Amino acid sequence: MSSSWGRQVVYSLFGESHGSGVGITIHHLPAGFQPDFIRIRKEILRRKPGSGIHATTRQESDDYEILSGVYNEKLTGAPLTVFFRNTDTRSKDYQSLSITPRPSHADYAATMKYGGHQDPRGGGHFSGRLTAPIVFAGALINQFLEREGVLIGSRIFRMGSVKDHPEMLEESSVVRICSGELKGRPLPFLSDESIAEALFLLEQLRSSGDSVGGQIEVCITGVPPGWGEPFFDSLESSIAQLVFSIPGIKALEFGAGTEFSGMKGSQANDPWTTEGDQIRTKHNNSGGINGGISNGMPVRFKVTFRPTPSISMPQNTVNLTTGSDTVLEIHGRHDPCIVPRACPVVEAIAAMALMEAMLDQQLQKKEAWR
Repeated sequence: MSSSWGRQVVYSLFGESHGSGVGITIHHLPAGFQPDFIRIRKEILRRKPGSGIHATTRQESDDYEILSGVYNEKLTGAPLTVFFRNTDTRSKDYQSLSITPRPSHADYAATMKYGGHQDPRGGGHFSGRLTAPIVFAGALINQFLEREGVLIGSRIFRMGSVKDHPEMLEESSVVRICSGELKGRPLPFLSDESIAEALFLLEQLRSSGDSVGGQIEVCITGVPPGWGEPFFDSLESSIAQLVFSIPGIKALEFGAGTEFSGMKGSQANDPWTTEGDQIRTKHNNSGGINGGISNGMPVRFKVTFRPTPSISMPQNTVNLTTGSDTVLEIHGRHDPCIVPRACPVVEAIAAMALMEAMLDQQLQKKEAWR
């Protein structure tokens, strides 16, 4: 099982949802850097379960222990290992899932791949619980990017039938998102009206035992032109590989995304223009990337989350022992919509991808001068 990513900075994820805990080891961080652990904690709290009607009632403190890589509050240069202990597990809720897989979960596919030896409790290594250490990693990496002027933010673009306004972002709205302003709102929408509608929807879902999907839009400012590569190591493909490692994501689009299918070239193109000593585009349908390489405009992409498959309503499944159809009623604690808690996760993986692109670019410049 592979749970590592990266070349310049390498991330190794470990643990299971109902095991002793989850964590991450980060290799190749520079010695002497002093992380702002208060800021990291704030990002972790944005993802933490048990915070409001929009989240699972599983009560994890999400306190973490640094096992290696930090001394006197500074990075040592050795691998940084962070561990989040699991403290509120109810494994009995998952005892039957090894023989009656949940619809649209990884239960059946994992059983076929690992011969039933995987940990099925709470989804095991497939669980969204493993996004806690990812948020730690992203919050740390963000601090390196911010020194280069790169700012990352996100908003909920859609939750079920509720859409945020404005749908098309002006530069002022992008600045609001990247400034972190939305982190202090009840839900990270730009529109107060959308927040009210979404909270009402979540109440309805909680009462009915159902769930709903949604979309998150990520905005990134300060990325200079030149980050990324064509083809296999494009900035888009690096982001995409990490995006699709997040449980529940089923679609990704950059810039205008699927709207390109209904456009003419004259509508879709981003004409170049000058603003003072900068070259920019009049529009940003491309989402800040051309040919797999950043073009200096804000990088923008949307991700789509499926509705949480674990719902309280009866669902059809198969008993793997008898081979017969059966009905499954899922117990346990689950989110009616995972999108609000997923915002810091998507921001984190964006930071990881951009850090890789930044370090690749810096390395290429050094090689060019040899």
